[in-house]
Amino acid sequence: MRNYDYPLHIISDRIELTAWSTRRVIAKAQRPWGGCLDGMNDDGLVASLTLGGNGSNGKGFAIILMLRYVLETCRTVPEAIAALCRVPVAQPQNVMLLDRTGDHATLFLGPYREPAVTRFRTCTNHQETVLATSRSALRQRVLSEALEASTTTLSSLVARFFEAPLYSRHVGFTTAYTAVYRPERGRVDYLWPGKCWTQSFERFDEGSYTHAYGELIQ
Repeated sequence: MRNYDYPLHIISDRIELTAWSTRRVIAKAQRPWGGCLDGMNDDGLVASLTLGGNGSNGKGFAIILMLRYVLETCRTVPEAIAALCRVPVAQPQNVMLLDRTGDHATLFLGPYREPAVTRFRTCTNHQETVLATSRSALRQRVLSEALEASTTTLSSLVARFFEAPLYSRHVGFTTAYTAVYRPERGRVDYLWPGKCWTQSFERFDEGSYTHAYGELIQ
C-alpha cells in the first residue's frame, strides 16, 4: 500500500497496461521516456518509489526509468535488488519491492552512496537518518504503529492512509492517489476519497476519472 505525494501539476494522468517485452505491466505512468511511479508485472513483482529526502543530483538514471526497467526484466525481489544495485541513480531515492511469495525489501539509493538493502516494511521521505521531529519521521512512526497494532485490518489501514499525517492536502506535497497492490491476485486498487478504481491483468478497464482535490493548503 502506498500514498504518492507530489505537486499535482507534475504528475501524469495515466494508468497503463503495457506489454512491451515478455511481461505485462500495470503501472502509474510518469512521462517522459516511459517511466513509472509504481507498478506490478504479471510475475507478481511490485515496485514503488519515494523521494529520499534531498534534491542532490549526480550521474545516473532517473528512478522512474529504473522502476520501469525492473518491472520489464525481473520476476522476484532478489532479481530486482540486483538490478537496482548495479545501475547508478541520479538522485536520492527509496524503492520498495514486494513479490508474489511475500518477499519484500526497501532500498535506499543515491548518487553519492552505496545502495542499502533493508527489510523495512514502511518507508517515507528519508533514508537512514532524519530528525525525529521531521514530518517524514512522524509519518513513518504512524505507519509502523499501525502495522504493529493487533487490531489493524486491511480496511482500517486503508482508512488510516486517508488521515493526517499520512494524507496530505498541501499544494507542494499533495496526496495524488493511494494504491493497494495484491500481487497474488494480479490486482491493484487505485483509491481517492470516495473512489476506488480496480485494475487487474484479468480485467483492465480503459476509461477516465478526474478527482476534485478541492482547495489545497499553501
